[in-house]
Amino acid sequence: MSDPRPSRGSPFAAPAWIAAASLVGLVSALVGDGVFDAVSWLVFAGLVALALRAWLKRDR
Repeated sequence: MSDPRPSRGSPFAAPAWIAAASLVGLVSALVGDGVFDAVSWLVFAGLVALALRAWLKRDR
């Protein structure tokens, strides 16, 4: 018999994606210049935007 509750996925999926994006940003900042710097800026800007979105949409 199947579970009637909807599947929400793993609770560790979002933190794992955030950690992977942080790792990509850090490595690209350390590896080189030019395009690598742009990648690191974009990744970290996206992570800051994600944190800001979560902060604004929190339950009060």
